[in-house]
Order: sequence, then structure tokens, then C-alpha cells
Amino acid sequence: MPARFPRLPSRPHRDDVIIAAVGLLGGLTLWFLGLSNNPPMLGLPKWLCLVALGIMCGTELLRRSAPLTGLAIGTVTIVLDICTGSLVATIAMYTDVVYAAALYGRLSVARRIPRACELVTGIVTLLALAVIREPEALLIGFGVGVLTIAPAWTGIGIREHRDAARSARLEAERTALLAELDRREAVGAERARMARELHDMVAGHLSAIAIHSTAALSIGDPKASGEALTVIRENSVQGLAEMRRLIGLLRHAVPDEEPAASPRLDGVDALLARARTTVRDDRFVFVLRDARGPGALPAPVELAAYRIVQESLTNAVKHAAPGEVVVELSRDGHGGAVGAGPLTVRVTSSLSGDQHGPRAPGAGAGLVGMRERVALLGGALEAGPVAGSDGEKFWEVRAELPVEEEGTP
Repeated sequence: MPARFPRLPSRPHRDDVIIAAVGLLGGLTLWFLGLSNNPPMLGLPKWLCLVALGIMCGTELLRRSAPLTGLAIGTVTIVLDICTGSLVATIAMYTDVVYAAALYGRLSVARRIPRACELVTGIVTLLALAVIREPEALLIGFGVGVLTIAPAWTGIGIREHRDAARSARLEAERTALLAELDRREAVGAERARMARELHDMVAGHLSAIAIHSTAALSIGDPKASGEALTVIRENSVQGLAEMRRLIGLLRHAVPDEEPAASPRLDGVDALLARARTTVRDDRFVFVLRDARGPGALPAPVELAAYRIVQESLTNAVKHAAPGEVVVELSRDGHGGAVGAGPLTVRVTSSLSGDQHGPRAPGAGAGLVGMRERVALLGGALEAGPVAGSDGEKFWEVRAELPVEEEGTP
């Protein structure tokens, strides 16, 4: 592995360089004008005041990249500055160093800086009172507090407001992202619903047109061709009417509302009659066994059941062998009571015979649409070949749709 070197501080920020340059220029001006705050103490040479000024300018360059290190160096430097005459520019830069440490320093340490400044101010005040023994000693403590406590708490306050603003901005971005995801999900769900409705409305009519047009082309009997063309025209007209109704609903329906003219299970007889007309084969027998019992069903359940029966009959017309096509509707509660519990839709058709291919092409979207409808209601769907008691195979579509009774929480 390559050797890892300690990370060097980043380049000083442009504003930090400007602050340091202004502080240095101001300090030098005060020095040449002889405007120091007090005479040197402890016999130290006065020129050391310029050393303190230069070091403090260096700490300003660290106010963002290494603020706590700058505070430590600046604290030692301010003591040297006070002992060598003190310049206002050096003191002003130290207050900015304290402020920067509270604003940019590591949070766990920065929160302790104001308390440390308060402790230092209290100690300095007590020492000043003990040495001077005059009320004027309180002014020394007040000055220390202004230079340390005030900038420290100011930095903490600005830091909290900055963090709150950043959190609010992140929350706003998160909310916007969630809203966009919800919008995409809603658009996808609406597109899927439109696809299901379009397929269920038109697939049966198009299947009838395809079957009868094939018969009209393959049979030379003028009477049979005329009947086939009649069926083609009827299904074309009905398909166009369904398309117009769907387009009208898409343009004018209120969102989140079911269409006012949603088909219901009372129209299953019409579906069976249409299937008989489409097949035109006496060997096919379409049977309805309605054992739902009394009581109305919720509109979403009836719509889903109607579409499942419609698609199952369309598939039977296209794929089933001649025989019996049975549609069963039932509601058996847990206690065996008729008219209670979930709605069961069962459609069976024969698989035996010499049918070698579909009478009309399909895209396989019918089963997908049925599964989606059942899943939206929290039900279960099974579709596939099943062996009967006599050994004959038949195709079964079985859907169980939950029915929420009125008053059920």
C-alpha cells in the first residue's frame, strides 16, 4: 500500500486573506503613529508588538481551515500583545479568531468555547480585584468579556441559524424529491389503469373482427360471408363507441373518481350473448351460474369482476376448444352463508379438441391486466390448466375479490 501522508490544510479562503491583510495594514499604521494602548510590561521591548501583530494575521489565515489551532495560537499571541503595548488591530483580529473558532470549529469543541471564555473572564476579574483592590478592576473583566464571550456566543448563534437553514433546505429538497416520486408513481399508475381499460374495452371487439374477417376470407358461401361482415360491422361500431366513451372520460372525468357509467355484473349476460355471436359455433355453450345472493357490491369490486369475466370470455373465444364455457359468480362466507364474504369469479373453458392455434392473435396483456386489477383490491388470482373429475382438461380463471362490508372499520 502507498504511504499515507498527513493531510495538509487547504488554501486560505479569499476573505480570510483580505481580513489578514487589512489587519496587518491597520496595525502597522497604528504602530508608526505611536498609537499603542499601554506601555510595555515586564521590561519587554516594544517591537515585540509587531511580532504579535504578524502572528495574529497568520491565525486569520487559519480561521476556516484550522480554526481551533488558530484560536490556540491567537490566545498566546494576545497575551504577548498586551504585555508589549497592545495594538487595537491585534485585539480586533483576536475577537474574529474567537468568533471563527465557534462558527467553523468542530461542533463538540466549539460548543465549549463560550463556557471557557466565561470561565477565563471570571478568573481574570477575580485576579484583577485581588491585585488592584479597586472597583476599576471590574473594567478589566468587562473588557476581557467583550473580547471573548461576545464573539464566542455570536459565532454559536450564527452557526445554529446556519445549520437550521441547511436542514430546512435539505428537508425542502427531500420533500421535492418525494413529491416528484409520488408524481411519477401516480402517472405510472394512471397509465397502467388506462391501458387496462383500453385493452378490456376494445380487445373483445377486435378479436371478433379478426375471427369473422378470417372466416369471410376463407369461406366462399355468400350468406356466411354476409353474416360475418354483419358481425364485423357491429363490433366495429361498438368498439368505436367504447373508444369514444373512454376518450370522453379521460378528457372530462374528475380525478380519483370512477366513471359514472362503469359496467356492473348485471351486464355479464350481454357479454355471454356477444361471445355466442362472435364464435358462431353450435358446439360452444356459454353458461352463467350466478350465486352471489342478495346485496349490492362495491363499485370497484363489480368493475374488476366484470372486466375479469370480459377478458376470460375474450380469451375463450380466441383459444378455447369447442365445449362448455362456464361463468360462476359466488359469495360464500366463513359460516357457509350465501351473499357474505369475498366475491369469487370462476370462468372455465375446454382445452381438448383439435384446436391447433388461436383464432385471433393476442399480446398476452389480458392476464397482466387481470392480475393488476385483483392486486389493487388485495385479492388473489389463479389462471391455468386444470384437470376435471372425468380426466378432461380445461382452462380455469379463478379470482377472489375481498368485499368490505359497510360499517367495517
